[in-house]
Amino acid sequence: MTQPQVIVVGAGAAGLMAAGQAAAQGASTLLLEKMNRPARKLRITGKGRCNLTNVAALDDFIAHFGPNGRFLRQAFSRFFSAELVAFLQELGVRTVTECGGRVFPASGQAVEVADALLRWVREQGVTLRTGAPVARLLVEEGRMVGVQVSGGEVHRSEAVIVATGGASYPATGSTGDGYRLAEAVGHTIVPIRPVLVPLETAGDVAPRLQGLSLRHVTVRVEVNGQKQAEAFGEMLFTHFGVSGPIILTLSRQVVDTLRAGRRVSLSIDLKPALDERKLDTRLLRDLDAHGKQQFRTLLQGLLPRKLIPVCVEQVGIPPHKAAHQITAQERERLRTWLKDFRLEVTGHRSFSEAIITAGGVDTREVDPRTMASRLVQGLYFAGEVLDVDGDTGGYNLQAAFSTGWLAGRSAARALAA
Repeated sequence: MTQPQVIVVGAGAAGLMAAGQAAAQGASTLLLEKMNRPARKLRITGKGRCNLTNVAALDDFIAHFGPNGRFLRQAFSRFFSAELVAFLQELGVRTVTECGGRVFPASGQAVEVADALLRWVREQGVTLRTGAPVARLLVEEGRMVGVQVSGGEVHRSEAVIVATGGASYPATGSTGDGYRLAEAVGHTIVPIRPVLVPLETAGDVAPRLQGLSLRHVTVRVEVNGQKQAEAFGEMLFTHFGVSGPIILTLSRQVVDTLRAGRRVSLSIDLKPALDERKLDTRLLRDLDAHGKQQFRTLLQGLLPRKLIPVCVEQVGIPPHKAAHQITAQERERLRTWLKDFRLEVTGHRSFSEAIITAGGVDTREVDPRTMASRLVQGLYFAGEVLDVDGDTGGYNLQAAFSTGWLAGRSAARALAA
């Protein structure tokens, strides 16, 4: 191709959207991808099902990103969940809405979304080059003039969009390249850390419960005995600790707390639908109705089978003790444990197991109306490279598509002005 007007670095969700939108506005566009295959992370997202977005209302949606969520309001006001669903429909990708407002391709296949986006990008006239890692951004007198690819090849352009992703799932190509590129031209990088990541716990309880999934439980994050966060839903025990939807959501708080050197514990309420009084009434009724049963047998009506030995050990009631012999003090210990089953958090898993990356290009240095750098003319950012991260549930992928949409259109229109 002749010298491109817009160069997009990274062919993930944000990069594909940015490149296609720039080309659709009439700008000759070059899309550079360091891996040999584009959209590798998109193909595995949502466990291969691709949670595209969420039908939550705008204010609720933004709240799932924490304090930095307000940065996304401009992008979402231009291209949001309804627009994304309609856009994908035009590409032949039907969607379905599932519990929690989560939107997936009807096929349940992330690869369908990736392939549709790649076809669309090519139809718009984008030139895609794979195996082309960008080594540095070329800036002269405060404005973009192009990029240099590893090996020395230079591509000239007055508009460059960095959409390199974060540092999670590095095997897909997300190894933090965008942070280095941005920092080298003067941008501030908020320290990155893995979030939406499984947690490691002390002792042998989690390994013994490996594979056990608990649904409809409440998990509290406590620091020095004070509640810091809470979530209701499903969690999973693993050989190293805990995972599952609510653990991943709470991990955002836990990771930062651990980094600050503070001790963190999880308090699991196994019976959140019952307050202390109602739970005590339930226990009294069970003990009265099944007085001749052994304690461990009685627990089968209260707990998953795999959890019973742990309960017996931690409450200190002999497993063979008859239900009618259990004292008020022992019943109180059981009730307390059911409402406050504790695990000490010792760490978290690495970027290779994190769904997304927190930290990145400081949003104070990016114009939310255009995704343009406030420091370098002609430089734009989109997707996970920005210091914006949300909960699980389709929020992060929508942010990637929305910021990519806005960056691509903004770059093309700035050149045409």
